[in-house]
Amino acid sequence: MLQRGTKLIRMFSRVTKNRITTGNACVVAITAIGLLISNLALIEEPAQSQTIFENVTIRPRFSPDPMTIRGISGGSVPASNVGSRKQTPTGPCVGFMDKAPDHTLVLRSFFNYFSLVVESPQDTTLVISGPGGTWCNDDFQGKNPGIAGQWQAGTYRVWVGSYDTNNYHPYLIRLSASRLLNPGPSRR
Repeated sequence: MLQRGTKLIRMFSRVTKNRITTGNACVVAITAIGLLISNLALIEEPAQSQTIFENVTIRPRFSPDPMTIRGISGGSVPASNVGSRKQTPTGPCVGFMDKAPDHTLVLRSFFNYFSLVVESPQDTTLVISGPGGTWCNDDFQGKNPGIAGQWQAGTYRVWVGSYDTNNYHPYLIRLSASRLLNPGPSRR
């Protein structure tokens, strides 16, 4: 924004150096002041941003269901190092992630059914560590990883990875306690 203001001042200086009539000078001055005020108004307006890497706490019958959180996948640490294994009952620990989790999820009570599904335009991977162990997944729904089933109360650390080291992709995570009655065919 400072650059815009500097350009405006330079433009106004060039105009005033030229020989102009009093009427034209008035129009130029009013125009310059209007542009300056509109640029200052832009400076004061906060940009609307969408929070990423959110941590959430969920209770039964939470709303909205599904709840959506955002992040950016990837990192330089192999998922097998994050998950401390190459394979879990829910899938392989593949891809690359950051050392620190992308999200912390706190479930305040037991969920008979809960799902965490990553949605991304690129192929992503997932590691979740919490009460009862560590779970990895790849390609739960198409190329999107996810974990669904019974979840114990407690704190879960969630990592979302990319297949190539230091390759980063935006994603959404959909958290839901609603089991679909007819989810349709899986695209595996």
